[in-house]
Amino acid sequence: MRLGVLDIGSNTVHLLAADVHPGGRPLATTSDRTVLRLMRFLTPSGAISEEGVQALEASVRQARAVAAQQRVDALLATATSAVREAANGAEVIARVEAALGQPLQVLDGETEARLTFLAVRRWFGWAAGQILLFDIGGGSFEMAAGSEELPDIAASVPLGAGRSTLMFLPDDPPGEEAVERLREHAADVFAPVAARFSTLPRAEHVVGSSKAIRSLARLVGYQAPGWSGSERMLLPRASLGSWIPRLARLPASARQELPGITPDRTFQIVAAAVVLHTAMTAMRVDELEVSPWALREGVLLRYIEDRARDDDA
Repeated sequence: MRLGVLDIGSNTVHLLAADVHPGGRPLATTSDRTVLRLMRFLTPSGAISEEGVQALEASVRQARAVAAQQRVDALLATATSAVREAANGAEVIARVEAALGQPLQVLDGETEARLTFLAVRRWFGWAAGQILLFDIGGGSFEMAAGSEELPDIAASVPLGAGRSTLMFLPDDPPGEEAVERLREHAADVFAPVAARFSTLPRAEHVVGSSKAIRSLARLVGYQAPGWSGSERMLLPRASLGSWIPRLARLPASARQELPGITPDRTFQIVAAAVVLHTAMTAMRVDELEVSPWALREGVLLRYIEDRARDDDA
């Protein structure tokens, strides 16, 4: 069976097509991605502007066409914080569904965290034990932790890289004072969340799963041998912290020349680094392991398992 997952996020509209079967590993066949950065289309009232909605509709129609070309058997369309929190979210959802020709599943933050945790659990395996997950998107930051397939605790806070950039780092380059204001705000937001997570056992693996985290890990450039001899990416908190002042001094045009920083991430990477470093500090995490699987894989895995249960019923 070939499935497609359409992830409508704050930064991108991303289609992943994969061949799947119950009990097996999804094998990606196609990845089609349009960079939107929906946060830049927000009006003062918190609505997505007409220009932004039209750009979103066009991206969705393109993804739908690619899915048809790839002959996917089912398209699983999801949307996250940018759509769910927009003042005109109901209108945007209706127009996206019209462009899709099917319903759109709008995920709340905790569901997003739980599905991402499922993907990370499957990637690392049962022997990994207690896992603590960090995932930073454009609009929100998700955390989850537990030792089973589903987390014991899942949380979502409004500290995404795009949102934090617009609210705290609008200048280019942002300057030291703005960075400190964001750091202080993030520390206040993470404090009660960290208190909740502190009731759980110490994590055996602390994992980051988003594109921003992968970009920061490539920037730091630290790798270690994996369990099978392959390289795995690690992101030490100390190394990340040392990069933040350097990133903040560079204009966006210069940041994209750095290793790992793609043009679509260059404006938001400073905020991503500050928020992630603050989260790691609040949770007393010294190092992250980077997972290649995230929300899209979690959506695929959950659909496969739900379908298998229905078939067995």
